[in-house]
Amino acid sequence: MYSEKVMDHFSKPRNVGEIKDADAVGQVGNAKCGDIMKMYMKIENDIIVDVKFKTFGCGSAIATSSIATEMIKGKTIKEAFRLTNRAVADALDGLPPVKMHCSVLAEQAVKTAIYNYAQKNDLYFEELEGFDPDDLECHH
Repeated sequence: MYSEKVMDHFSKPRNVGEIKDADAVGQVGNAKCGDIMKMYMKIENDIIVDVKFKTFGCGSAIATSSIATEMIKGKTIKEAFRLTNRAVADALDGLPPVKMHCSVLAEQAVKTAIYNYAQKNDLYFEELEGFDPDDLECHH
């Protein structure tokens, strides 16, 4: 049911933890939904030089958080903002349909952290147009 990559990222998640003096923090999900993802980023010259996550949720939520951090580390904030849930799922060699919402949460956590960074630093870029973390909802 789960790919080897999902099992690998669940049993040995990468980049777990928090960054105390993070430049960007994004949290999505809620206890009602069942999964909560929090993403921390250290950003220098618009490059994500470090990223960590804390996820409360199922194995798929942990695996998608882990792979998403690997996919955006070293990328510019604009590149990272373009991360899609489909790319996250594909990087894990797929997710069961009932777990696709976990990849959506991973995408939203990344985007919410970047939105947080942009707000704090008075940055504007086209990709942020129309993005509002308060509009995000659970996809169960």
